[in-house]
Amino acid sequence: MKIVGTANLLRFKGDEAATRSVASWLRICESVKWDKFLDVRRQFPSADRVGECVVFDIRRNRYRLIAKIEFGIGLIRVVSLLTHAEYDRGGWKNACGC
Repeated sequence: MKIVGTANLLRFKGDEAATRSVASWLRICESVKWDKFLDVRRQFPSADRVGECVVFDIRRNRYRLIAKIEFGIGLIRVVSLLTHAEYDRGGWKNACGC
């Protein structure tokens, strides 16, 4: 998959383990070709579809990575990377059509 919007990830200031988790997520996503959401769930069982987005748990759910996946063209658009508390406030939902 091609990933765009990684500037959101580069600004991430989480702990070292979270930074490694994000780097791992990037490596995995760059090396796969998903055709449907079920393919994502096979790779990341805790991923959830929320509106037009997919929410990935990072660092055992301490952070949430929110992305839009365009399966037909093999593109992942990173929307944001949030702490769990920031995620719970829900400000990200507008970007996902919720």
